[in-house]
Amino acid sequence: MKTSGDALQIEPNQSVSQAAGRIRLLDILRGFAVLGTLGTNIWIFANHEGINSFLTSDSVPWWNSLEGTIGMLFGILVNGKMLGMLTIMFGIGMEMKYQQAMRRGKAWPGMYIWTALFLIGEGFIHFALVMEYDILMSYGLTALLTALILKRGDRAIKRTMAWMGGLHVVAILALSIVLGVLFMGVTADLDLNLQDTALLYQQGSWLEQVQYRMDNFLALRGEAILILPMNMFLFLLGVRLYRAGLFAMDEEGRHKRKKLMRYGLWIGVPLNALILLPNGVFLLTARYVFAPILALGYIGVIGWVFDRRGKSPLWNRLEQVGKMSLSSYVAQNIVASLIFYGWGLGLGGRVDHLTITFIFFVICLLQLGFAALWLRYFRLGPLESTRVALLRRIQGNR
Repeated sequence: MKTSGDALQIEPNQSVSQAAGRIRLLDILRGFAVLGTLGTNIWIFANHEGINSFLTSDSVPWWNSLEGTIGMLFGILVNGKMLGMLTIMFGIGMEMKYQQAMRRGKAWPGMYIWTALFLIGEGFIHFALVMEYDILMSYGLTALLTALILKRGDRAIKRTMAWMGGLHVVAILALSIVLGVLFMGVTADLDLNLQDTALLYQQGSWLEQVQYRMDNFLALRGEAILILPMNMFLFLLGVRLYRAGLFAMDEEGRHKRKKLMRYGLWIGVPLNALILLPNGVFLLTARYVFAPILALGYIGVIGWVFDRRGKSPLWNRLEQVGKMSLSSYVAQNIVASLIFYGWGLGLGGRVDHLTITFIFFVICLLQLGFAALWLRYFRLGPLESTRVALLRRIQGNR
């Protein structure tokens, strides 16, 4: 099929809407994943405990209080799942850019290298000025590596997925064993470090927090390095899902989304529920190994519901957040900083789980409203527009 302008040939398993430009379902999924990512990050902001809060367990049974029940639900249904979902979405976006480059006869990775480098730069700024658990730097590095794999074909993709997936699982299992063996000593050190960090974020100025992040750059980037094999696996998984026609708006695509929903939920929910076992023996494994399985189930669920109820106003709002996902991700962390850090409203460490959950939904509603308002007047989000302008300038100078 050809359209006016570029000669545009539809790839196998690719719908007309895919060839024409953006895929609405993908923007909806991005919007859902970005908002859901806040469902993990907000506990980091609110408790000042960082990622360590997911590596330690509470001795009080979750069913004995509303606090415990809310924490349990977020742990099973949210923690790590939205990050996995967002990572898959990034891989799909890379594949779409790759197919676009192939249709236009352009070199790959070509200008995409600059896109990845900008992502690393944006992540560094976000890390330094906003929060230490930024994901953009890791995504940028992952994009550089996987873009090179992409041009080598399906065989290289499958081989890389096998190696990276295996490496990641072995590393997480080994780390879980080490933490299990040294549990008492590790938690004692963590408690001391958490007290110092909590004091910094409760009473420290914004500049002091920036200084802390820069002084401890390598240590605070430990998770970003740890999840690099997982990111590569999930990026390439997104590539394969897209090529398999999972997002095609036809009967086959709908069937595949329904199948993904079933297997993702049936396997993912029981595995992630293992965090309920005593002593938190599966906390690390659930976040970094089991979570992406449930993330696939969420992709299937949203796709299935969208196929049945595609005209709901909620889809429009999620789609708008997805269209400016980078701006939305950074904005939600800035807002959470203003609410919970000492240089802002200083609510960190002073509110219960129910209040944190309420604040989470309020921020989500604010983001839905802001995205709708912004895109009424502009085609792209503020950060997306800046990146496009810089890329065009670079391309024009070449």
